[in-house]
Amino acid sequence: MKHKYKIFWVIFSLSLVISAILATQSTPPICTGGCDTVTTSKYAYTFGIKNSIYGTFIFLILSAITYSHIKNPSRNKKIIINLGIIFGSAISVYFIYLQHFVLKSYCKYCLVVDIGLVISLIVLLISLKYE
Repeated sequence: MKHKYKIFWVIFSLSLVISAILATQSTPPICTGGCDTVTTSKYAYTFGIKNSIYGTFIFLILSAITYSHIKNPSRNKKIIINLGIIFGSAISVYFIYLQHFVLKSYCKYCLVVDIGLVISLIVLLISLKYE
């Protein structure tokens, strides 16, 4: 099942780029209206730090571990990747909930990252079924 980790690596890398864009700019260049509402809300920060900074850091680590696992598979790396996907998906569902039900506004960048993690969880669950 080495292929699923290549899919994860692509998703993590894409999410890393988007998180870096969100972390370095007050308003992402392509966003209008919705992104401002989401990225400047009180939910955009945890312990005084932008959530996108946490996301960038976590995606960087998961991308490196996933790339390393593709080159040199190990049980510990697999466990870390799987737990990262499960935990990240739970947080993503929470952020989607906040955007839809609380803020009633959407950030395109945030949704790409969140939906990417949910897709990773689906790929993980399907692949675990066939292992």
